Amino acid sequence: MLTFFHAPGSCALATHLALEHSGLPYEARKVDFKNQEQRSPEFLKINPKGRVPALVTDQGILTENPALLVYVAQLAPEAKLAPLDDPFAFAQMQSFNSYLASTVHVAHAHRYRGYRWSDDEAAIATMVEKVPQNMRDCFSLIENEYLRGPWVLGENYSVSDMYLFTICRWLKGNEVDINEFPRVADHFNRMQEIPAVQRVLSQL
Repeated sequence: MLTFFHAPGSCALATHLALEHSGLPYEARKVDFKNQEQRSPEFLKINPKGRVPALVTDQGILTENPALLVYVAQLAPEAKLAPLDDPFAFAQMQSFNSYLASTVHVAHAHRYRGYRWSDDEAAIATMVEKVPQNMRDCFSLIENEYLRGPWVLGENYSVSDMYLFTICRWLKGNEVDINEFPRVADHFNRMQEIPAVQRVLSQL
């Protein structure tokens, strides 16, 4: 049995969706960020970074979405959540997921967690002001370059779609209208119609 730690509104939704799609048995446990549960000694034993997602497996604990998404896809190959038999397509998927993790997520984080990069209140305020532009720039690239078809990888649905859907849910809070990006908005709307997605969202 896999034990999955997540928090509502966090990037952990991507892996939550992958687990639900996979058909693997798992237990989802919420981490209460409002009460700083992620900083509790109990949770820090699971993830010393004090963040979600975290996945407890029989072999040990895994963290970070790009790793967890691939792990779930490989653990349940019959679910076809990744192009496991195509090295180039697999690398394309990894490239996209890495972009979301290292660039888009960081651009979003500047709005809420500027203290990670500066102690200067004026500098933090400047970061916050820059977030809408940075997110628009990121999603312009996704709209025009990365979204290859109805799904991120073209015709084949994958964990990249779950990750993109997760990040899209942050756009409104970043003062960006998703409808500025018609293909991304269409993708987002179709994702909301998938039963596995609806099941997870109903649990948050």
